[in-house]
Amino acid sequence: MTRRLARFLPRRHRSSRPPRRLAALLLAFALLPLVPATAQAADPPPPSAPAARSAVAAMQPGWNLGNTYDAIPDETSWGNPPVTRALLKKVRSQGFKSIRLPVTWGIHQGSAPGYTIDPAWMAKVRQVVDWALDENLYVMLNMHHDSWMWVNTLPTDHDAVLARYTATWTQIAEEFRDEPSRLVFESINEPTFSDTSGDDQNYRLLAELNRVFQRIVRESGGGNTDRLLVLPTLYTNSDQGRLDALAAELTALRDPMVATTIHFYGWWPFSVNIAGYTRFDATSEQDLTGQFDRAYHTFVAHGIPVIIGEYALLAYDHTRPGIIERGEVRKYFEYVGYYARERRLTTMLWDAGQFLNRTTLQWRDPELFAQIKSSWTVRSGTASSDLLFLPKSGALTSRTLTLNPNGTGFQGLRHGSRTLVKGKHYTVSGNQLTLTAAALTELAGDRTYGVNATLEARFSRGVPWRIDVITYDPPVLSNVSGSTSGLTIPTRFRGDMLATMEARYDDGGNAGPADWTPYQQWDTAFSAYTGDSIKLTPEFLGSLKDGSRVTLTFHFWSGAAATYHVTRTGSTVTGTTA
Repeated sequence: MTRRLARFLPRRHRSSRPPRRLAALLLAFALLPLVPATAQAADPPPPSAPAARSAVAAMQPGWNLGNTYDAIPDETSWGNPPVTRALLKKVRSQGFKSIRLPVTWGIHQGSAPGYTIDPAWMAKVRQVVDWALDENLYVMLNMHHDSWMWVNTLPTDHDAVLARYTATWTQIAEEFRDEPSRLVFESINEPTFSDTSGDDQNYRLLAELNRVFQRIVRESGGGNTDRLLVLPTLYTNSDQGRLDALAAELTALRDPMVATTIHFYGWWPFSVNIAGYTRFDATSEQDLTGQFDRAYHTFVAHGIPVIIGEYALLAYDHTRPGIIERGEVRKYFEYVGYYARERRLTTMLWDAGQFLNRTTLQWRDPELFAQIKSSWTVRSGTASSDLLFLPKSGALTSRTLTLNPNGTGFQGLRHGSRTLVKGKHYTVSGNQLTLTAAALTELAGDRTYGVNATLEARFSRGVPWRIDVITYDPPVLSNVSGSTSGLTIPTRFRGDMLATMEARYDDGGNAGPADWTPYQQWDTAFSAYTGDSIKLTPEFLGSLKDGSRVTLTFHFWSGAAATYHVTRTGSTVTGTTA
């Protein structure tokens, strides 16, 4: 991932938020009606060889060894332990057929003209490649953060960058020329160029890099003469213009052993929790189908395989739960797997340590991984929510959720080892699942705040859908004083969970760094990771107009909302309940 998209890199190495005006344009563009994705390049490129298509199909599903050999300056610098053979055995045992091995080469190179790669570094990479191949995995080896560290200066330092790129790939090609065909080369990760005149120049520069890459590998001989090569679009983006430009490259290249690659992290407002998009809704789904459809119509339909070399959610991170609600995360991954199968796209999960704990070799969220794994072969049923909130006091009434069968059949509810009884504990009318007041009274027990019971909605295929029965009262916030360096608002959540924050000045204008929307971005403007407070960030507080009052509306997953006032006076900030 580049610094623009590298959501899972340590904070000092990345920024996932576009500039304000760009963010507004991105959202405006995203909200436009999507045109059916049937546009084609004027002359579709020649199809890849059957061997290329078979190899890409055999790579499904894939997994990224992220934030390791791409880390700066070394493989443990970004929080992951050294790679072991046991890790690769684990990956293989979980059903993955390939790994993507991101490698940053430039910080392990000597100076011009040789740009010699440190032999110890090359040996480390070689060891992982050999281990993975021995585990019968495909390996996609690339040039990773070099894309924004030095390759991006190709427009202004053309000859020097091209010489270094050539020297680097010459050494890689020579080192791995006799490896089995299950080793695949990817020319560069998320290519980007600085100080260009626009897309036309960007496309020409990327085409030049890809031509050089293809020539170096093919001329190195051995297994490289017909090794599968993977070429990215500009930014590894799936806008139609990016796809068409790569299609034109393939037409000119006329190499039958090629595949193409794009990346996918979801519709941006949903993937980072901004602008009030807290759910995987029809808009997010339409964005996904549009991107996958374009890749299919431009390449797959013409016999050219496509690899989604990275997919995840920009804001999904085990160290900061709650940015995207758990059930919405599950719906997203369920749909990604399903629609990728529909469009015959090979997927490679971006895992920088947020999915598989590489120390214990256990999944951090087994339920989520079960959802991802199931999506490789079948659809799973879901529901409108996985949270069912009950008031702390008063008589309980029935509650209804809408089932999303996704082509499956609903088979019933379970609580632990007990099967609930239809008619007594719940009823079903169409796709409306209603839990009875008597069942909820039993499940809630003494109604302590938080999760009182967990149910499983079971379907004829796929994994069960979890439903947490939760007792809550509306959250209570307290007055506080602080500074623009950060404000911690004491909060009694009382069983509830924060969904998003709305910020407006008294005159109705939007407040906060994302001033194009009243709903600010989680982590950039606010967060709620502990059970005792909501935090406002220095970036949010520093963006407020001096002397103006801001009304914050905290929206919670129960449907409750809490109004709160914040006033900045110089570097002093005061917060008061409404």
